[in-house]
Amino acid sequence: MSVSELNQRSREIFRQVVDAYLETGEPIGSRTLSKRLGMILSPATIRNVMADLEEAGLLFAPHTSAGRLPTEAGLRLFVDGLLEVGNLTDDERNSLEQQCAGFGSSVEGLLEKATTALSGLSGCASLVMAPKADKPLRHIELVSLSHGRALVVLVSETGLVENRIIDTPPGTQPSALVEASNFLSARLVGRTVGEARQEILAELEAHEAKLDELTSRVVASGLASWAGGDKGGSLIVRGQANLLDDVQAIGDLEHIRTLFAALETKEMILNMLSQVDRAAGVQIFIGASNKLFRLSGCSMIVSSYQDSREQIVGAVGVIGPTRINYARIIPMVDYTARLVGRLIG
Repeated sequence: MSVSELNQRSREIFRQVVDAYLETGEPIGSRTLSKRLGMILSPATIRNVMADLEEAGLLFAPHTSAGRLPTEAGLRLFVDGLLEVGNLTDDERNSLEQQCAGFGSSVEGLLEKATTALSGLSGCASLVMAPKADKPLRHIELVSLSHGRALVVLVSETGLVENRIIDTPPGTQPSALVEASNFLSARLVGRTVGEARQEILAELEAHEAKLDELTSRVVASGLASWAGGDKGGSLIVRGQANLLDDVQAIGDLEHIRTLFAALETKEMILNMLSQVDRAAGVQIFIGASNKLFRLSGCSMIVSSYQDSREQIVGAVGVIGPTRINYARIIPMVDYTARLVGRLIG
């Protein structure tokens, strides 16, 4: 069903039910609705209209003789056809810009700041998918951190710095990291990781590279991490605790734990965000539109961001309850995505 199929009376009553749900999370009855509408319509008339909307699959009654709530299909219809999106206030814009300022040349630093700022302003969990490593590189360096870990510093030709942490094989010495750095620099400087990855891996597999076994494994591990696979770059998540604010029952808590586990493993969320790569602008996932959110009763509002060549390189968004303040959060996500794109570009 589309909004155009509803007459003016049905549309207004439907809007009032959804507005009440977004405000309180509670069902609303015909008598309360009649008062909200200034007694223009009687409770009996409103009950009849609500029954029609329920039959159309847009409303449901959680209990016998209770008021009505929007179904997920109804909420989707409202967001797509009736929602009046607001604008960010000057204070909200300034807050986002100030918190993202001073990130230097580190993409990771910028994305950390943007994620934290968006979570704080929205009161939701926020997430950012980092750009894919597809810019020509100027410098590559591997630095030993501790047993089994190394820091990889990638500097693009545009001067942006990306730091990645990789696992290294047991027994890896600092000299192996220096050798790996030199080997990769000779083959990657002036090229993207994507352009050179297969060539380097083929060279390692054919044992043409004069590297010992540990160094070869460091190189292979690093390439797998930097290329980011088909799902794009890494994922940064902040503000998960905000999702607990709306929990009202033990069952809800179990569903939120499922969502937390998915945010921790990141694979399912990255799969979702990779879909955003194919379309510009804000996209909204509500409940049943994704198995994960159907279980947790959450929604995600997400927008892709572009680099200076207007190519989509990542995504930024928030996760919150299905009764999230869409009118306020949608422009907030949109502005943050454009701000990140501008600063990266």
